Amino acid sequence: MTKIPAIVKQHESELLAEWIARQSAIAGPHGRTRPEPELRAECRTFLNLFQQAAQTGNVSDIGTSDWKPVRDFLQEASTQRARQGYSPVETAMFIFSLKHPLFQCLRQEFQGDGDGLADEIWTGTLLLDQLGLYTTEVYQKSREEVIARQQQEMIELSTPVIQLWHGILALPLIGTLDSNRTQVIMETLLQRIVDTGSAIAIIDITGVPTVDTMVAQHLMKTVAAARLMGADCMISGIRPQIAQTMVHLGVALGDVTTKASLADAFANALQKKRLAVSEARA
Repeated sequence: MTKIPAIVKQHESELLAEWIARQSAIAGPHGRTRPEPELRAECRTFLNLFQQAAQTGNVSDIGTSDWKPVRDFLQEASTQRARQGYSPVETAMFIFSLKHPLFQCLRQEFQGDGDGLADEIWTGTLLLDQLGLYTTEVYQKSREEVIARQQQEMIELSTPVIQLWHGILALPLIGTLDSNRTQVIMETLLQRIVDTGSAIAIIDITGVPTVDTMVAQHLMKTVAAARLMGADCMISGIRPQIAQTMVHLGVALGDVTTKASLADAFANALQKKRLAVSEARA
């Protein structure tokens, strides 16, 4: 049975003060730490949960039900830090910075008992290492979720559907097309076709760096889906370099109308709707 829970309870005030000071010292002048009242509340809560879980005697496996309150607390704390932009080191040091204050308390309690001190330090090291690694794993998963959500938001923002005229939509594309982005593009365009009742949609690829066989397939899928909704699609922004590449690769867009610029495609769309734009007389 380890004496760490009793020592944590006995030296809680001293341990808490030293732990908070240690985190501030590690962060340095350019590092980031939580506001002092918030950090103190977090540290006090963790020490209480840590002491209660360690009292069960199971200090070798934090995956048991005894340590669930501690894991839940660390998961919430790590997730908050990940969303607020803290680095992995800043997050992990919340646990690892506890080693020095805890080992100082152990030295005071085990003066003259070298074997007992070594055993307790080894137990504390293994325990805090497990908690620190768990904190890092939760942080990493949270960051991956944040990045994935940001990427999805960027994809949605980079595919705006613009209504150029009544019944005429334009979808300017910027960047590389892949399967995930094509799905978003298709859903966004089809929804706008339904909302506006448009009969013509222009897909402008001026901002697409390269067009290969895969990109052409993605474009054809979008065109086919729009046609099923009753809208005629045109593709604009076919630059000379892209045209040469498509011919060299044997990429065919079938019977899809293509134009060199969005202006040309818009003029063609107006013509299909039997509309014309002319200069106003003075």
